[in-house]
Amino acid sequence: MSHHPVPKILLIRRDNIGDLVCTTPLIAALRQHFPDAWLGALVNSYNAPVLDGNPDLDEKFVYTKAKHRGEGESLPGILWRRMVMMRRLRRMQLDDVIIATTSPQPRVVALAQWLRPKRIIGFGDVKGLDVALPLDDAGRHEVEDVFRVAAIYGIDGPPPACRVFSKAPPTRTTFTVGIHISARKSSQRWPAELFAVTIKTLAAQGPVRFLLLWSPGAEDNPLHPGDDAKAQDVLGRVGADATVIPKPTQTLSELIAALAECSALICADGGAMHLGAGLGLPIVCLFGNSGAARWRPWGVPYRLLQKPSQDVQDISVDEVIAAFNGLRADIPAPSA
Repeated sequence: MSHHPVPKILLIRRDNIGDLVCTTPLIAALRQHFPDAWLGALVNSYNAPVLDGNPDLDEKFVYTKAKHRGEGESLPGILWRRMVMMRRLRRMQLDDVIIATTSPQPRVVALAQWLRPKRIIGFGDVKGLDVALPLDDAGRHEVEDVFRVAAIYGIDGPPPACRVFSKAPPTRTTFTVGIHISARKSSQRWPAELFAVTIKTLAAQGPVRFLLLWSPGAEDNPLHPGDDAKAQDVLGRVGADATVIPKPTQTLSELIAALAECSALICADGGAMHLGAGLGLPIVCLFGNSGAARWRPWGVPYRLLQKPSQDVQDISVDEVIAAFNGLRADIPAPSA
C-alpha cells in the first residue's frame, strides 16, 4: 500500500533503450492508479528520449554518463549538473523510489538512500531495500518482471502495452515498411543481400514504400560503429525495383520519429524493435543469441524467427516473407 494517497514516486532505470521501453507499462499503471500523484523518472541521456512526451510522467530527470558526454561537455560540468539534480530530488521528500532494473543494483540502492525517500523498492537481496522483490525464476517477459512492482500498490491484472511517443506523430497515408538493418551483436546481423531480396520480394507483391533505417557511421569506428556501407549495399542491390527512402538515424529521437512513419517493421531484436512495439507497430523480428521469451515484442502483433543455431544468418528470406504476410491482417490500412 502507498504511504500517502497522493504519493511522490520516482522510478530509476539507467540501462538500455529496450529495458526502459519495457518499464513504460508499469509507469502507465501507476498513473492510472494514482491520477493525482507526482511521478518522475531518473534516466540517462542515452535512453531518455524513450520517455519524451510520455503523459504518464510529471517530470524526467536526466544525467549524462561520462562515456556519453558530447563534444564540448566537460566531466566537471557533467558531475556538477548531476549533483544539482540530486540535491533537488532530495529536497522533494519522496515517498517511494522504485529501482526498476530487474537485477540487483547495490550502487543504485546507495544513490536512492542518499535521496532519503520513505521507502526504496527494488529487486534482489540488496542491503538498503525496504521492499525487495525476489529475482525472477519463472521465465517472465521483462515487462512482466518489472511489473511485479505494481502489486505492491494493489494494482492487479496483466501489464498494458508499452508506450513510446513521437514528437510529431505523422499521418500514415502510404503503406510503409520499416527495415532496420543495424544490430549490436554479430548473431543479430542479417546480411545486406537478404535484406535487399526481402525488399524486392515485398515490393513485387503490391504498392509499398520502405524506410531503410540504420545507425550511421563506419563499421570500423571503435566508439560508434555504424552501417553506412551496409545501407549502401542494400540500396545498390535493390536499385529501381522498389521505393526505398534512406533514413540514417543519428539520435534516438530521430529513430523514434522515423519509426512513427511506418505501418510495420522488420528488424533484429534490439532497441529499435522495442521502440516499434511502443509505437504500436506489427513486427517481424529476427532473434539471434538472445532470449526470445524475455525480450520478444510486447503488446503488439508479431512474428518471431529464431534458429537453433541462434544466428540470424540462418533465417531465410522465404521465412521472413511468410512471417510478414502472416502479419498483414494486423497491419492498419493507411489513412485516406
